[in-house]
Amino acid sequence: MALIDFLRELDEEVSTVVASDFEVEVVETKYVPTFDDSYITYDNLDSKIKRCKLLESCVLYVDIRNSARISAAKQPKTLAKMYSSFVRSMIAAARYFGGHVRNIIGDRVMVVFDQENCFENAVDTAILMNTISKHILNNRIKALDFRCGIGIDYGQMLITKAGAIRRGAETEFYRSLVWLGRPANTASRLTDLAHKTETSYLPGVAEGHHYPVTDKWGWYDYTYEQFLERLEITYSPQLRHKEPYFKTFFTKSIGPYKHTHPAILMSGVVHAGFVDARPSDSSIQQGWWRRQDIKVKDYAGDVYGGDVVFSAVYDL
Repeated sequence: MALIDFLRELDEEVSTVVASDFEVEVVETKYVPTFDDSYITYDNLDSKIKRCKLLESCVLYVDIRNSARISAAKQPKTLAKMYSSFVRSMIAAARYFGGHVRNIIGDRVMVVFDQENCFENAVDTAILMNTISKHILNNRIKALDFRCGIGIDYGQMLITKAGAIRRGAETEFYRSLVWLGRPANTASRLTDLAHKTETSYLPGVAEGHHYPVTDKWGWYDYTYEQFLERLEITYSPQLRHKEPYFKTFFTKSIGPYKHTHPAILMSGVVHAGFVDARPSDSSIQQGWWRRQDIKVKDYAGDVYGGDVVFSAVYDL
């Protein structure tokens, strides 16, 4: 087929799908569908209909921190063992609390939960994954600090079938269930931040102190607030400082400050749902989930995090 004919044919197909008479049927569900769900269909260009499902529940992602750096540093055989152990362990953890693995891309595993008890199951799964990561994988995979990041969100997700029907050995590479909606995006972005060490700088002031006896200068960094607190109250244009050896100052960025986010991050709605479902849980009573000062793209709600593990690990 000539390229121009290919482009014209593809343009006709797209035009059919986006036309106003192309119908999309959406059915709500409480259960995580499989790829073979008969109600989720590809685009039917003849009948002009596509069927999807809508699930309101929790979605969780987990992946390995610094996987790109690890991949570059490790031998192929070691790398294969590490990834195999990680994926195998995360799948087992997801299934233990009734989760459904719905995507594995590299070192990232996606888990979705049936609606009933989804808050408890999702948080329990996250704790189990963190337990396995810290106390099994990190102990068994030598010569590196093995760490995982886990993110959870809750909300409505539209499940649709994407790809094309192909026959033969490459069938699986041309089709997938796609999970559309904010929860999947937010959970993925929380995973990107979980257990990640970030470096930041603050706007501040460098103070110069001159010591006349030794004729030496000392320079000290302070935040704006600290600098202002060190000034004396005055009603004249003259600057008066509480430090007798203060001579001058200039503004600068101070730092670096390093901060590592908790291994598990969840949206505010997941935290609230878990607290409501299990208020007496030890992680709640002990205050192990704390509100985090984290900015997540396209998400304006609260973020809670913790580095929680199951106590059973200490009996291993």
